[in-house]
Amino acid sequence: MAKVERRSQREIHRLTGIHRDTIRRALAADEPPSYGPRPKRPSKLGPFVGEIERLLDQEPTLSGVRIREEIEELGYCGGKTILDDLLRELRPRYLPPPRTHQRTVYRPGELAQFDLTEPRREIPVGWDQLRKGYLVTCKLPYSRAFAGALVFSKEFPDIAWGMSRCLERLGALPAKLVWDREGAIAPRGQPTEPFLAFCGQLALGWIVLDAGDCQAKGALERDHRFVHGNFEAGRCFANPADFQDQLDRWCDRINERKHRSTRAIVCERLASEHERMRPLPEAMPSTDRRWVLRVPSQPYLRFDRNDYSLDPRLVGRRVEVRASQAEVIAVALDSGELAARHRRVFAGGLTFTDPAHQAALEELRGERKRRRREPEVEVRPLARYDALIPA
Repeated sequence: MAKVERRSQREIHRLTGIHRDTIRRALAADEPPSYGPRPKRPSKLGPFVGEIERLLDQEPTLSGVRIREEIEELGYCGGKTILDDLLRELRPRYLPPPRTHQRTVYRPGELAQFDLTEPRREIPVGWDQLRKGYLVTCKLPYSRAFAGALVFSKEFPDIAWGMSRCLERLGALPAKLVWDREGAIAPRGQPTEPFLAFCGQLALGWIVLDAGDCQAKGALERDHRFVHGNFEAGRCFANPADFQDQLDRWCDRINERKHRSTRAIVCERLASEHERMRPLPEAMPSTDRRWVLRVPSQPYLRFDRNDYSLDPRLVGRRVEVRASQAEVIAVALDSGELAARHRRVFAGGLTFTDPAHQAALEELRGERKRRRREPEVEVRPLARYDALIPA
């Protein structure tokens, strides 16, 4: 304004409001005015940095409260904030280097991540009983499509049923399944025979994660917090079927949203991923429990804490039992007769008797009673009496 526009100092003062002495000094200076940093005052922590470093060298995780107590005995009179700021700078030098993570890129149809999580509340199973449940969860990390299935044990038949149901909900087969070292899957890092058989029937590969490396399937681990906070919160469940139905409808809804990470609609991305995945087989592998037993004199079989009646006419004969998530069936091995068919109940300590079995049992008991009441009497021919009695 002074050199170019030829304005006076008074006019510059009127236009800018800057003090005239400041304007005069600025015009008289050889360089433009600048404001450098003020000289730092010595820190109250300066004399104690060596002692703090010695304490951290002995115990890197020593709390700031204890460090402050130690240096106060040596004369420190400063505050907590400057000590905390210094510890944030010094402590990483003495701690082991933190773990680093690389960014993972997923290819379409390559992986399906599986895991188990527990609902925060027990599930009503009828008969005024609650039971602890587990969720078999599955996520396709490329499309971020999610599915879940409710089971009541960590045994492999239940987990296999959950995996089958999740794959059916997602609508196609990936190249590999990703699991951590779950007891029924790979307790010591080596896949169990039932898990290998399941993968073999579907021609699936598998990846078992290293111990303590759950972050390798972080795309699914984060969803567990979402399930607890968004699905379970504020909901009531009448029974396991109601829980599963609400879970399926919730999965359908979140699979229709735009995912925050991919910035794409999940179901649309899933549709494109199906082009790289194999179709589901006509029949998924059987996940029923099977075993053979001989029908005892008291014709009941015990499964999952409950007793189910068997046909009493098959006592002493061997039957094959098949227990699925929906029913318990028993079939005679020698004749193929149906020995029992019951709806499976997840409550415990109960006895279920088929009315037909009860009727057959009462009929058999009645026959035994009649045989005891009517003793057999020898019937002799009349000719023998004629020979003994004279005419």
